[in-house]
Amino acid sequence: MEAFMKAVGLTEFGGPEVLRVLDLPVPETGPGQIRIRVTAAAVNPVDSLVRRGIAHVSGIEPPYVPGMDAAGVVEEIGEGTDTGLRVGDRVMAVVVVSGTHGAYAEHIVVPAESVVRVPAGLSDTEAATLPMNSLTARMALDLLDLPAGSTVAVTGAAGAVGGYAVQLAKADGYRVIADAAPKDEQLVKDLGADVVLPRGSEFPDLVRREVPGGVDGLIDTAGIAGQALRAVRDGGRAASSSMASANTSERGIATQNTFVPHYAREHAKLVRVQQLAEEGRLVPRVAKALPAEEATEAHRLLEAGGLRGRVVLTF
Repeated sequence: MEAFMKAVGLTEFGGPEVLRVLDLPVPETGPGQIRIRVTAAAVNPVDSLVRRGIAHVSGIEPPYVPGMDAAGVVEEIGEGTDTGLRVGDRVMAVVVVSGTHGAYAEHIVVPAESVVRVPAGLSDTEAATLPMNSLTARMALDLLDLPAGSTVAVTGAAGAVGGYAVQLAKADGYRVIADAAPKDEQLVKDLGADVVLPRGSEFPDLVRREVPGGVDGLIDTAGIAGQALRAVRDGGRAASSSMASANTSERGIATQNTFVPHYAREHAKLVRVQQLAEEGRLVPRVAKALPAEEATEAHRLLEAGGLRGRVVLTF
C-alpha cells in the first residue's frame, strides 16, 4: 500500500488563508538522494511568492508545497549515494521547490549534496533557519568576489539573510557597514557590523560620509538596490535578489542577482555554514515556532513584517 504523509500547501493561489493540511504520498528515495523525516521548516519570503503563484509553479499542476529550509532526521539513503551520513543522523537541508516538493512536509527527498548534519548545539528549529538563508548570503558574497579587507555595505541587516550576510562577511575578513532601525542597532552591532547607520533613504549618503569614495561592494537584502547603489564606489560590485530594479550601467558597477537554487548542491559551502554555526560565528535566529497546522498564521506574521529572524513550522 502507498504510504501517505502530512504536508502543508495549497491548491489555489491567494493569501495566507489558502494554506491547508494535505495528505500526499511519501516520496521515494532514488540514487544519490536522501529522505528526511522533517521536524522543522523555516518560513521565508519566497514561500509567499509560491503561495501567490509568482515562483516555482510554472507549468506544474497543483497542489503546491512551499518551503526551502528543512531540518530533521535521515530516514533513508538512496542506493549508491556518496555520503558520510547515516540513517538516524540529525540533518538540515536546502530544498528546491517544485510542485508538491517543498519543505512544508513530514518527509522530503533531496540530493545528498543538499544535506549536512545539524550543527552541534543547535535544535532542529534553529537549524531550519540556516540552509537557504545562509546560502543566499554566501552566494551574494561570492558574486561580489572582493579581496579580504574590502568594505561591504549590507542593507536589511537586521533580517535573517541580512544578518547572515553581516556574519559571513566578517568571517571573510571584510569591513561591514550595515543599516538598522534604532531598535535593531545593538542587534546588528552584536552580529559583528563595524559601523551601523540608520536605515532608510539617507543610508547611501551616510555611507558616503563614512567612506567618501564609496564602499567596494553592496549586499542588498532589503530590496532597495536602486537607491542603495549610491553607496558603492565607481567600478564597485553589488548583489541583490532584486537587482532588476537597479541601473546596472551606473558608474561601471557590476551588479548581479542572487538565485539560491543555483547553490542548492554546493555541498562544501553548506558544510562551511555548519562549521561556522558550530563555532558560534553564524547565529541562527528564530522569531517564533508554530505547529505546521498554523502555517496560515506563520505567513500572516511573515507578511506583517518586522520579524527579526524566521518563523519555523514544526512537524
